[in-house]
Amino acid sequence: MSTVPKRFEILLVPAHVEDRGDASVTDSAVRSAVVEATGRRGESGYPIYEGHGLRADIDPETRTVEALLVDGRELDYGLTALVRPRATDRPPARG
Repeated sequence: MSTVPKRFEILLVPAHVEDRGDASVTDSAVRSAVVEATGRRGESGYPIYEGHGLRADIDPETRTVEALLVDGRELDYGLTALVRPRATDRPPARG
């Protein structure tokens, strides 16, 4: 039985950024938002997550954004949406 995560963080990153050097993905993002599960499913069949102007259908197993609206509009060309669990929802780092 799989469980659907309650929230994710979506990072909008310029697609042309190939080599970030020492910069993290978070530092390269032009926008980020925490989105929470609505309990509904989108046209894609995946759960809908909403928050801070973003609405996304996300495949919770692969963390792939299947559909995305930013402030009610489609994602601008040249931006890529990356998904990761919220820091508080991630397992502790091993080290």
